[in-house]
Amino acid sequence: MSTPTTQTDVITFLTHQHNEVDAVFGQLEKMEGSTSDEAQRLAEEVVISLVKHSVAEEIYLYPAVREHVPNGNEIADHEVHEHDEAEQIMKRLESLKPADAEFWPTTRELMTAIRHHAREEEDILFPRLRQHCTEQQLLELGKKVQKAEKMAPTRPHPGAPSEGSALAALAPGAGLIDRLRDALADRGR
Repeated sequence: MSTPTTQTDVITFLTHQHNEVDAVFGQLEKMEGSTSDEAQRLAEEVVISLVKHSVAEEIYLYPAVREHVPNGNEIADHEVHEHDEAEQIMKRLESLKPADAEFWPTTRELMTAIRHHAREEEDILFPRLRQHCTEQQLLELGKKVQKAEKMAPTRPHPGAPSEGSALAALAPGAGLIDRLRDALADRGR
């Protein structure tokens, strides 16, 4: 999946990623029932992208929502809860192959959860964030999120902290280990 290479605000950047993930979901939907290596590759690609995206949001976006948006704690808590649920689904999907009976139902469950989550962010969270942050703050958040994604884990870690500085401290190490595991398993290429 590609990401914008020019400086962009956090909302534009994350919305672009939502659209890219949804495009991969569309490809998977067309393949439903297939036991192909391509279905496996796409499922791995989407999990990698979603884990990196989620970690970056949890380190930078949700703390900013808590700080700047009225009722931000409630909004951020809800979004983190949805991430935790999606991470459990991704963990199950990670151990499945397209020939497994639970692969496609689990993939559909993930698609439903992520589409719901992205829609809520785009319809509720992002407009409120844009209303309560300056363009400069949104650009700075965009830079931070992009940087965090480069070092973020590529595999779900349901037992890891769900937000903030504890996650920020653990993410680079977990990310390094995940990328080594990915290279050894030829995953995400």
